[in-house]
Amino acid sequence: MSRVLPLLPLRGVIVFPYTVIHLDVGRERSISAIEEAMIREREIFLAMQKEVQNDEPGEDDIYTTGTIAEIKQLLKLPGGTIRILVEGLKRGKIQSYISHDPFYEVKVEEAQEQTETSSEIEALMRCLIDEFESYVKMSKKIPPETVVAVVSLEEPERLADVVASHLNLKLTDKQAVLEAVDIKERLNILCKILAKEKEILELEKKINLRVRKQMEKTQKEYYLREQLKAIQKELGEKDDRVAEGEKLRRKIKEAGLPKEAQEQALKEVERLEKMPPMVAEAAVIRNYLDWLLALPWNKETEDHLDVKKAEKILDEEHYGLKEVKDRILEYLAIRQLSKKMKGPIICFVGPPGVGKTSLGKSIARALNRQFIRVSLGGVRDEAEIRGHRRTYVGALPGRIIQGMKQVGTKNPVFLLDEIDKLSNDFRGDPSSALLEVLDPEQNYMFSDHYIEVPFDLSKVMFITTANVEYSIPRPLVDRMEVIRIPGYTEEEKVKIASFHLLPRQIEEHGLKKEQLEISENALRTIIRGYTREAGVRNLGRQLATICRKTARDIVSGKTDKVKISAKNVEQYLGIRRYRHTEAYKNNIVGVANGLAWTEVGGEVLNVEASILKGKGNLTLTGKLGDVMKESAYAGFSYIRSRTEELGLEEDFHEKYDLHIHVPEGAIPKDGPSAGITMATTMASALKGVPVKMDLAMTGEITLRGRVLPVGGIKEKVLAAHRAGIKKVILPKENERNIEDIPANIRRKIKFIFVDHMDEVLKEALVTN
Repeated sequence: MSRVLPLLPLRGVIVFPYTVIHLDVGRERSISAIEEAMIREREIFLAMQKEVQNDEPGEDDIYTTGTIAEIKQLLKLPGGTIRILVEGLKRGKIQSYISHDPFYEVKVEEAQEQTETSSEIEALMRCLIDEFESYVKMSKKIPPETVVAVVSLEEPERLADVVASHLNLKLTDKQAVLEAVDIKERLNILCKILAKEKEILELEKKINLRVRKQMEKTQKEYYLREQLKAIQKELGEKDDRVAEGEKLRRKIKEAGLPKEAQEQALKEVERLEKMPPMVAEAAVIRNYLDWLLALPWNKETEDHLDVKKAEKILDEEHYGLKEVKDRILEYLAIRQLSKKMKGPIICFVGPPGVGKTSLGKSIARALNRQFIRVSLGGVRDEAEIRGHRRTYVGALPGRIIQGMKQVGTKNPVFLLDEIDKLSNDFRGDPSSALLEVLDPEQNYMFSDHYIEVPFDLSKVMFITTANVEYSIPRPLVDRMEVIRIPGYTEEEKVKIASFHLLPRQIEEHGLKKEQLEISENALRTIIRGYTREAGVRNLGRQLATICRKTARDIVSGKTDKVKISAKNVEQYLGIRRYRHTEAYKNNIVGVANGLAWTEVGGEVLNVEASILKGKGNLTLTGKLGDVMKESAYAGFSYIRSRTEELGLEEDFHEKYDLHIHVPEGAIPKDGPSAGITMATTMASALKGVPVKMDLAMTGEITLRGRVLPVGGIKEKVLAAHRAGIKKVILPKENERNIEDIPANIRRKIKFIFVDHMDEVLKEALVTN
């Protein structure tokens, strides 16, 4: 059966059949609908709108299922609001909207209630009544007389609607009950809802009981403390210590300390409360508690795990250093896959000025971590690492814990600088104390003598730096991943100066980019003639000198732009301080080009040999070390063993003396790399055959003429290229090291790999 009725959209309330309820109406359209209903037979259709905040709901904003109701009373309130008393009659469903103004008028179809009874319906009714009785007992928000009224209902439709109207449910759940026309479905829905509500009420009861117990405990503690204050007041004692203790306890609770640290802190607070405030130990305890509360027990920064962004940051701040960058990017990639990985412990080994410390800062920036640096140079007291025991007023934690407090997070990048310069004396061995710090399997429970409770260092990324590896204690080296930074080649220095050093110096000296221009040849001249270093620190100083002089010229009005070329570098930096050995242009008897490695890069050595009448003595000059002297004697013995093959006089060692000299005698020279060079010069001098001057060599020699591999191939080949050499003789076993040399230089030099000294002489000596 269908009928046309005014529609009253309800906000936040649902009216069920068989229920009577007051409604306050204030919207103009709703008031118009009520007035129209009063003119007719007082019947109106009530349907809930989907969004409570919507003041002008449309057709799609109102549920289609609602209740046909009769207006029992109407009362006009001040302010234009109307209060009506309505009684729900039947369910209905909107078929269509007939009009929208001045109110909604809808065509409603009455729902046909099923009046049949069955055993299933009877069982559902009993279940609903039992659940409702239990719910009322647990909630205590519904009066008991309501239960009596509900139990007396015999019609299943009336029972379901009355129970639903008394429940404090979500509006969507109530709407679901209203839309359930089938009585079995309606009773089922209500039974499920009541069972769920009972579970929630049981949980609320448990939570309230737990909160009540906690409150009782807190109130008991408060009561006892107030009693203690009253007793102290009666005794004439001041309660400042109690107030201080309460304040400290509150701070400890808020700090979120680990269980062991919290117990230790509370124990110290109790000790502090029991002792007079002016004793020295009280100050020690206060300092100790301050340190405990200031440490970052659970504060950490979130890592930026974007590998591409990190690679961009590292490339912006550092040129080259491929191995170092790859290691950091590998760490980031693993962190993306596994969150449990412990912080790596990396050791950068290299000469001064290669950027070890600044590389640590760049790593922290790439990871989005805090950075802290501690210098270990000259540290000789174990307490500097592990801290002092709290036996005197001036006790302090070690540098590790101090650094963690300073940085404020538990996962910083922690740089331990100059680890190779640790010392020890009667106060202990600091390098041994570092064993626990730099061991990923132990440092999650690092124990400082001052703090006395374990502190987790496993999330810290430790980076150590050293100039040389041999002076680092072996147990420490075993715990670290050593990455060697041997120094920059000339090509790398040019790039670093162009992209990093020069722009930085121009900015620091207040210049503009267009006011100073330094050519690439000028940079090479500065690198070769004014610096001799593995890093770029002195190169930066020379560029700073040019910037200062440029600033003076511009400010004085002498010029508005300075161009530095290879020709005018001396005007700004003075005469050249260093020179690099150049290869001779003509082939010479008794002179060979050797290649040597130094801390500041590769170098070409013109090794000379002369024959003098004598008794077979071998004289060595040029401030040679023991290793080079041994190489010379080994080469001399080899030549004596090959007298016939080389075409020498059998008794030459009885008639002549040999003098070998390596120029630049004031500079100490040592290392196993000049054996074949000295043997070649001796063979050339004895045979009277010149050595090819477009060729250089490096390698060690044995008594039987075998050529052994050497180190520093990259630096040596670059030095040969710089000196204009076209061919380089290398040991066969060093062939794999050629990959380290830049491709553009590999193309310009011919490499000759040898296993035996006979091959060296065949290639090096000029043949007719």
